[in-house]
Amino acid sequence: MNHTTSLPLARVKELLSASAKARVLVVGDVMLDQFVWGKVSRISPEAPVPVVEFDRENYMPGGAANVARNLAALHARTELFGVVGHDTAANQLRELLGQQQVNCGGVIAEAARHTSTKTRIVAHQQQVVRVDRESRHEIKPHTTSRLLAELEKRVRQADAVIVGDYGKGVVTQSLLDGLKRLCRERGVWLSLDPKPIHRLALGGLSLLTPNRKEAFELAGLPDDTRQADPLRDTALMKAAEGLLTKLQPALMLITLGELGMLLCRRHEKPFHIPTVAQEVFDVSGAGDTVIATFTLAIAAGASPVEAALFANQAAGIVVGKVGTATVTPEELMASFSQRAA
Repeated sequence: MNHTTSLPLARVKELLSASAKARVLVVGDVMLDQFVWGKVSRISPEAPVPVVEFDRENYMPGGAANVARNLAALHARTELFGVVGHDTAANQLRELLGQQQVNCGGVIAEAARHTSTKTRIVAHQQQVVRVDRESRHEIKPHTTSRLLAELEKRVRQADAVIVGDYGKGVVTQSLLDGLKRLCRERGVWLSLDPKPIHRLALGGLSLLTPNRKEAFELAGLPDDTRQADPLRDTALMKAAEGLLTKLQPALMLITLGELGMLLCRRHEKPFHIPTVAQEVFDVSGAGDTVIATFTLAIAAGASPVEAALFANQAAGIVVGKVGTATVTPEELMASFSQRAA
């Protein structure tokens, strides 16, 4: 086994054990994911579209709620902060998260707001269409103040905070600035998965986790070349270096799909981790798994390289599942065992 692309099993066990003692707060756009499953055997006579014959449906927490769900699946003490509407979807979301041991005391209901709900219609393991029901306007200033007041009470006991920004209006600049202040004052790790469409001042964070497209957009550079070896990809290296200089995060992890991940630190050479995914069925929610498991590993005492290897292994497992998924400690141990064999 090459120690640069995997972790010793004893170390994985140590990190998983420490993860169960960690407390992580998740803040951001919470969503409810609805999956409608069926099969297609004909085209509609009304329009050239497939007719999906309904089989079953299920619901899962999405967005920042999926980040929280990923943490709880690894037994971390997890608290969620966000905004929902006064509706059935909010009740379903709270019930699901309660079943998965996520504390929802920081989830606030705001009048005249819809709980973000994404309905995915899936036939023969392929997504046919997605329907979004949501509010995208920024939350009211008094709601931001309420969230920050709740966070201030909780951040003292936290090992890390993760911001899940999906551009739905919860992560405002004032919320992010308040969070940065709270975390800086108390020496708490602060991670964020950025959305370039949502213009925010992102300087001074502990971790940024853009994908390749987001990294180029944040850097303001065109992505016009692509190399099979990320370390020889001069455009990617330029974008990464530009972001490290401009935003000054302690760490940046760029996810590269089938090419794995790139761990970037100032004044150090980037570290590339190839993907471990055997089969890819569904990448939805994989970014949530990455930021959750990387941050949790750091909270558990991992080095940046160890945290990246831990997160890469977790991502390789969840993309082999259909729908927004999580990984258990047992699955992680088994996956690392296979690599060590």
